[in-house]
Amino acid sequence: MDFESADVLNQAIRLLCLRHRARAAELLAPLGLYPGQEALLLELARTGPMIQAQLSEALGCEPPSVTLMSRKLETIGHIRRTPAPSDKRASIVELTDQGKALVDQVKELWRGLADETAAGLPARTVAELPHVLGAMTDNVDTRRSSRRFSEKRS
Repeated sequence: MDFESADVLNQAIRLLCLRHRARAAELLAPLGLYPGQEALLLELARTGPMIQAQLSEALGCEPPSVTLMSRKLETIGHIRRTPAPSDKRASIVELTDQGKALVDQVKELWRGLADETAAGLPARTVAELPHVLGAMTDNVDTRRSSRRFSEKRS
């Protein structure tokens, strides 16, 4: 790929990421959430309680980031952390009733953001985007931990 094409592609990806995150922040703020926290809540809603290290892997985040998010979400009552029975150094993270109620609002917000982001695109393109973006994520993921995108492509 020549530089001009590479520059156009990289700038488009960069701008989409920046603007999507900014729009997500704008939409999450009335719920008292910051970008990233909604992903943690949605993951717990999908999987149920899990060890914080597993949550870190599932989210593709570094453990300290998940620890910080977990502390904040616990402080405001959306999650509960308890010591794992098998390893007292590990914490099991789960949604509280308050967190479960918030997940429904987050899902609605997330649907709206997806609709807004993909507005005007043909349905077929929208259906292909998770696969294309997942492949691109896999290409740049040095940890190769984004298998969930690959698995969904199968």
